[in-house]
Amino acid sequence: MSPSSVAPLTTVPNAAPASTVAAVDVSGISFSYGERPALRDVSFSIARGEIFGLLGPNGGGKTTLFKLLSTLVPLESGQAHILGHDLTLESSALRRRIGVVFQHPSVDGLLTVAENLAHHGRLYGISGSRLKERIATMVARLGLDQRAADLVQTLSGGLKRRVELAKALLHQPELLILDEPSTGLDPAARRDFLSHLEHLRDQDGATIILTTHHMEEAERCDRIGVLHQGRLVAIAPPGELKAQVGGDVVAITAANPVALRDKLQQRMHVTAAIVDGSLRVERPRGHEFVRDVVEAFGNEIDTVTFGKPTLEDVFVHLTGQRFHAGAQQDGR
Repeated sequence: MSPSSVAPLTTVPNAAPASTVAAVDVSGISFSYGERPALRDVSFSIARGEIFGLLGPNGGGKTTLFKLLSTLVPLESGQAHILGHDLTLESSALRRRIGVVFQHPSVDGLLTVAENLAHHGRLYGISGSRLKERIATMVARLGLDQRAADLVQTLSGGLKRRVELAKALLHQPELLILDEPSTGLDPAARRDFLSHLEHLRDQDGATIILTTHHMEEAERCDRIGVLHQGRLVAIAPPGELKAQVGGDVVAITAANPVALRDKLQQRMHVTAAIVDGSLRVERPRGHEFVRDVVEAFGNEIDTVTFGKPTLEDVFVHLTGQRFHAGAQQDGR
């Protein structure tokens, strides 16, 4: 199944929820590294107080978009307004209103937690009693108050990530932008970190953008933009994306998948796609279809499974490729 043969989901790529004011409005952004395109005509809006995930495989363009939105690299084409600022003309003013968490660590392991925060605060012009107050607030909020005097290099991966988040929030930004925020975290630490992001949204009204290739992170976002080879191919809440896949997802492995695909079409009037050598069928009441296909072609089938659609299935539905097979070298 090629991407051109896949029916797109019914989505509006540049729409934020109608009842909120957009924090981010991006229109027609494209970007290339030399002759290699990384982003191709990307448009979307993000509402204030929303956790918005950019989901895609490595090489899909997520990090490039992160760099553009966080003012690390200038726009090549298209327009973007963030918190009312023109990204091209007012990037200096915008930097004081956003917080950034990079994919790779940006804390100094030879400094204590409090020293890292103090240094970061001074870069934003915060000093004296206000700086002490902000440090105390952030270490308490992120559960670091008992470790404030400890060297960062002695902390676990999850606690180091909390220090990164505390730094990004120290100057009270209105927008938080995170690039692969759970890199290096175990599943428990990842869930804990995501809970902190939800707390920021619910208690402080923060707007959060995160790039990710982890399905668990994407599931906990209010909306997801799916990136594939530099293009935004869908945007919607996770549940809506999965609901539009078309029923249960049945996967069949066989010695001759092409022949079995043709037989399914001829005898059962079922359209199956071959993805990574396996047959893939989207079918309501998948358990009944499994029963019927085993009865009809049991001798030709090696394995058959079915389940409710996942975000991985959404990506296959949209692109005709497995998620991690969608990685390519043009995007970043």
